[in-house]
Amino acid sequence: MTSRDVSYEPDRLFHALADATRRDILRRTLVRELSVSALAQDYPMSFAAVQKHVAVLESAGAVTKRRRGREKLVRAEIGAVRAADLVLDELAARWQDRLDRIDDLFSPEVDPPQAPPTKGQHP
Repeated sequence: MTSRDVSYEPDRLFHALADATRRDILRRTLVRELSVSALAQDYPMSFAAVQKHVAVLESAGAVTKRRRGREKLVRAEIGAVRAADLVLDELAARWQDRLDRIDDLFSPEVDPPQAPPTKGQHP
């Protein structure tokens, strides 16, 4: 696997999750495995459109499909959700570090404590 492959998969996953319908499909299939036809009943779009959404999620590794008779069952892949979470955590840590450094730049500098005058010295 090249370094290009490492960044490519999160890109595909985040592209897939950029759509509200696909996020909802992922959320629903995290709870339980659902057939494509059961998923399609809850959206104001054609069965074919829902199939395309599932295909995008599948190509990003967010869901898997398996056959049960004539149905195709869709199940979310928790590993993909965890991978997305790791990427977001890394980005959040980088931005928090940057914000902390900006804070340091704008914080008033504290003068170092002065030593008390010794005998014979006047302040």
